[in-house]
Amino acid sequence: MNKSIILIAILILSIACKEGSTSSPETETETPTPMTEADILAKAEAIHKNVMTLDTHCDINVKNFTDSINYTQKLTSQVNLPKMNEGGLDVPWFIVYTGQDSLNTAGYKAAYENAMTKFEAIHKLCEEIAPDQIVLATTSEEARRIWKSGKKVAMIGIENGYPIGEDITNVEKFYNLGGRYMSLAHNGHSQLSDSNTGEKDNVWLHNGLSDLGKEVVAEMNRVGMMIDVSHPSKEAMRQMIALTKAPIIASHSSARALCDHSRNLDDEQLQWMKENGGVVQTVAFTSYLNTEKFEKRAAHEVEIAKKIADSMGVTWLDGRDAVMALDNEAREKYFDFLGTMAAIRREKVKTMKDLPPAVGVGDFVDHIDYLIEKMGIDHVGISSDFDGGGGIEGWSDASETMNVTIELVRRGYTEDEIEKLWSGNLLRVLDEVQAVAAKLKA
Repeated sequence: MNKSIILIAILILSIACKEGSTSSPETETETPTPMTEADILAKAEAIHKNVMTLDTHCDINVKNFTDSINYTQKLTSQVNLPKMNEGGLDVPWFIVYTGQDSLNTAGYKAAYENAMTKFEAIHKLCEEIAPDQIVLATTSEEARRIWKSGKKVAMIGIENGYPIGEDITNVEKFYNLGGRYMSLAHNGHSQLSDSNTGEKDNVWLHNGLSDLGKEVVAEMNRVGMMIDVSHPSKEAMRQMIALTKAPIIASHSSARALCDHSRNLDDEQLQWMKENGGVVQTVAFTSYLNTEKFEKRAAHEVEIAKKIADSMGVTWLDGRDAVMALDNEAREKYFDFLGTMAAIRREKVKTMKDLPPAVGVGDFVDHIDYLIEKMGIDHVGISSDFDGGGGIEGWSDASETMNVTIELVRRGYTEDEIEKLWSGNLLRVLDEVQAVAAKLKA
């Protein structure tokens, strides 16, 4: 048969087949089958194993870092090695925290001594108590190498620059001890920076940063320490971004547009962070996530707390001001009580019915969604503020860490995106900060 006749026959046949078909490429868009809860769980479990989970804010109590009481045991603390293993939390940033006190020689000395006890406790855990289980890392490369070896990774953040006192050489000293980020203030104005707490009465000490605070920003750039803006005032943050030569972080803050708290960042601050190349570590702290839910639930939880306090022979104190009015020793004891009480209360409320809904993982991921919408996936991370007041329903301690991954999978985040949120973005900033330091030193 002639080749041209064959081609015509094939063409006619193909047209006939198309005309006889009940669908076309234009009408053949398949609706994806929704994932079942079993599918979501299976996918989340796989992703949770594949990515390195990193939490930038876990407070510590040095009493849990002794030979007899330590993180190898399943203590009432929200973070310890058994709970980290259970929930798949790989990298806790242990916090060298010092509360704000007097801006004088005695205050600086006490703050420095407090900071050193916490550095020593973290080193003791990693070098003496459990070096077979957890190792201190100071770079992203070290963190990933330790994680791949099957061990947990400890990293160190400093909450409040107050312990530096007026000696700027302490910045490098703290860096050499493993500190890889530091906030210049906490709850109250420090010698370095105004705090967000100034919003309450509009009383400021420096109108942003002090002259020494500006020097500390430059010194942190020089040594390779990330600048943390979670507690300083908005004006202090603006000045830090103007001065820094490297990206910055907010180690534990959420979105002010969703929850109007001075510890959260408003849309203008989020834009500053994006332009700076930094990252906001969304925090799982009930009162920073959903004010309405928090207040309704808190009224009931405070009553539970008062009953626990009474059973322990402790006088309940209403409000932060009453606690801060205590002397240092009494305040430390009260904080110890709060930690013990919170653990007891968490167990009690699990068995109670008819309580108002708690702030939960869904509210937390709402903030992650919003921050990504405003800044992009490369500028958002995750933190808990465990053992410092943090914890929500579904992520109340390290043992429940995978619930965050499950919610991210449920909302359609990919493994690459989840990896960025859990650790990639924060470690990228650390790399860039240390690269800037290398250039400055050269």
